[in-house]
Amino acid sequence: MRAELLGFKIDTFNFENAVDYAKTISGQVVTINPEMMSNPDMIEIVNSAELVIPDGIGVELGLLVFGRNVRRIPGIQFAHRMIEECAKDGKTVALVGAKPEIIEKACENLKKEFEELNIVYSQDGYFNDDDRVLSELKENNPRLVLCALGSPKQELFIIKAKKLMPETLFIGVGGSFDVWSGVVERAPEIYQKLGLEWLYRTIKEPQRFKRIFPALPLFMLKVLRDRFVPKGV
Repeated sequence: MRAELLGFKIDTFNFENAVDYAKTISGQVVTINPEMMSNPDMIEIVNSAELVIPDGIGVELGLLVFGRNVRRIPGIQFAHRMIEECAKDGKTVALVGAKPEIIEKACENLKKEFEELNIVYSQDGYFNDDDRVLSELKENNPRLVLCALGSPKQELFIIKAKKLMPETLFIGVGGSFDVWSGVVERAPEIYQKLGLEWLYRTIKEPQRFKRIFPALPLFMLKVLRDRFVPKGV
């Protein structure tokens, strides 16, 4: 079942159900957050995805305003779990995105963590020839592709890729490779539980402030207006 928020359709699975569902499908998984929802051009892209999970406390609060009690599913945690499931089930994985040294270290650390993990392809994000990367992905035919090119570039890349690879599951993972490489520390557990990982990252990386604000407060204002202000006013 999907809920709708500012024109975006969002799946209402809990974490475990989202994982179980993702294991049975192919196509695009979008980990949606308020920043992404501030771009109306993303509505069509998101609504065409096979699975949309609410990544971010802002989306959880926005849904709550409309009476939908849907818990957030952190995209990094979801993607990590899907890697684990692929390792257990003997399914192949590919990584695309981030800096060369970041993706190399991320692959190394993930292989150490999951001994059975089979990463059949990796490509840093510094490429201009999509056709080459798509061709190489198709040749390796992984079950799971994690794409860290930033939004909306990663979502647009996935739309092209899923047409060529109908049996593959693609997840846009943003900055997850930075964390898996060990270059960026994930927020402490208390921040994770409170849905304040974005705040921790902003404290650690002040340059993110301009990106987060005013997107987050404007998002909540839009939600409140959509909920309580009559249409046409």
